[in-house]
Amino acid sequence: MTALSWCGAAGAWLFPVVFLLDGSTRPGYRQVRHPVSALALGSRGRVQAANFVVCGLAITAGAAAIPGPGGGALLAVAIGVFGISLVASGVFPMDAMRGYPPGTPDGTPDDVSLRHRLHDWAGMVVFTSLPAAALIAAFSLEEPAWKWYSGLTSAAFTAGFLAFGHAWETDSAYAGLIQRVTIICGWAWLGLLFLHAVP
Repeated sequence: MTALSWCGAAGAWLFPVVFLLDGSTRPGYRQVRHPVSALALGSRGRVQAANFVVCGLAITAGAAAIPGPGGGALLAVAIGVFGISLVASGVFPMDAMRGYPPGTPDGTPDDVSLRHRLHDWAGMVVFTSLPAAALIAAFSLEEPAWKWYSGLTSAAFTAGFLAFGHAWETDSAYAGLIQRVTIICGWAWLGLLFLHAVP
């Protein structure tokens, strides 16, 4: 299972590296304001779409390396759901809005497409399955340090998700920054968890 563990860790850590590098070189894209998902739009949208799909598949494969049974099996399922939801987020991109891509009206449309709604639903699963996985790890892992790290990650990620939700609904200028901090917190934990699973 060692190869799968490394595959999962690579997927967890590659995802933020790609969106940070890609977002920093996109004309008209503001990482502090715009969400990561908006990178799947525009002429270079395929980069982030591929990032969702490839990293999601890598994480899903890595879930098979999480030892079971019992809490380990439940943890593997939660991580697998998380990975599949990432893939779905790439298959169904969000609608253009809030000034990105360049030329898009700077606001939120009154109505959105089915594709956008599917993206939102996939995102909801992404942002709830990861803290759920961390919470499961807090109760199922044996090492006290990992229990604490996983529990704190679950709490911090949940708080970040709620803060991002509020920032998004109010069109905060810092919504993208809040989302990025939340993602890096959760994805870093996940990558380390995969390496922890290496025998």
